[in-house]
Amino acid sequence: MAEPDTELFDQAIEGDTTALRTLLTRYGSEARRAIQGKIGRKWRSVLEEDDVMQVTYLEAFLHIDQLIGRNPASFVAWLRRIAENVLRDAIRELERKKRPNPANRVQTVVTEESYVALVEYVGGTSTTPSRHARRNEASEIIKRAMQQLPTDYRDVLQLHQLEGRSVSEVATKMGRSEGAVYMIRVRALERLRSLLGAESKFFSDPA
Repeated sequence: MAEPDTELFDQAIEGDTTALRTLLTRYGSEARRAIQGKIGRKWRSVLEEDDVMQVTYLEAFLHIDQLIGRNPASFVAWLRRIAENVLRDAIRELERKKRPNPANRVQTVVTEESYVALVEYVGGTSTTPSRHARRNEASEIIKRAMQQLPTDYRDVLQLHQLEGRSVSEVATKMGRSEGAVYMIRVRALERLRSLLGAESKFFSDPA
């Protein structure tokens, strides 16, 4: 590895995306080795290492402020853990083969009930939205939170969770593998849950 570049790590942690891109370009291949050979034959047709690393890099941008050690060894170890967790979640979701509830049929117009259902699904508030919050509140809070998500995360939630499209449909529409969609879905829901936790204070008190 190259000698630690403290300034580059400091800049990345402080939110400099160019600095982080430089670090990912420099050390991403070392993190990638952590998942090489770990995608079993069973999933090779729907999941690739590139899928895993793309989501890993998205997660790195979202959580770079959590990096503790400001040196190459710490950065690679942190990135490897992300990649391994992303792959683990992808395989877990593929094994479960989760599909949209049959009741949630594809709809051309997303209703406010769809937003309420998504708030309930992620469980991101201390109240029960369907009982305690007005539907338009849930709609506005979800829309605001989703605008803070990376584009891929937002698109998967829009197509899969709100519109009720199947994973295969979403994969085709986004030009991604089914494995990537499952992976993105897990991370998108986690991110949304975190954002909704901060938004919970905006829900109305029960009448």
